Amino acid sequence: MTVIAVTGGIGAGKSTVCRRLGQLGAQVIDADQLARDVVAPGTPGLAEVVRAFGPDVLNADGSLNRPALAAVVFSDPDRRAVLNGIIHPRVQAESERLVAAAGPGATVVYDIPLLVETGGRSRFDIVVVVTAPREMRIARLVSERGMTRAEAERRIDAQATDAERAAVADVLIDSSGSIADTWIEVDALWRRIQEGSLPTRSVR
Repeated sequence: MTVIAVTGGIGAGKSTVCRRLGQLGAQVIDADQLARDVVAPGTPGLAEVVRAFGPDVLNADGSLNRPALAAVVFSDPDRRAVLNGIIHPRVQAESERLVAAAGPGATVVYDIPLLVETGGRSRFDIVVVVTAPREMRIARLVSERGMTRAEAERRIDAQATDAERAAVADVLIDSSGSIADTWIEVDALWRRIQEGSLPTRSVR
């Protein structure tokens, strides 16, 4: 089994890279989806979030009000650390279960935005970092996710720096061009993985 982390700052293009790897045959695990699952209504994770942040972070139907929670944590590093302490251990446990279930010959891709922030480098054979210029990332967040520029900048500034991500990278993929350009890089990466020509770090 080869387990590949795909990381990068918000708006960098990780989803595009992971989608292509999935089309090529990888089994893709989405950390953001797991983070939503572990605080779904009725879960212990959601109960702990409410204890930490109060009932104002809930919608009327009892689900998590993500914009309300984001407004709290992205302006306060201490509160963000509290949230991460609730979410990240649960996400890691679920991701490890899914990796184990993938089987010995699988190529598993883990879409993990906060790899650097959570110190998880040692769990992966290969780390792929997706990059794009800051202004392009801001523009994507504004046009595709409906954020204001200020919100986009806060999200970017709350994450690791480009230099910190590059320091853990085995492969860099530039997503600043077209989707087709990005896929050319991803296809080349996939060929190297399948050929065994890309050195991996044995972690299991």
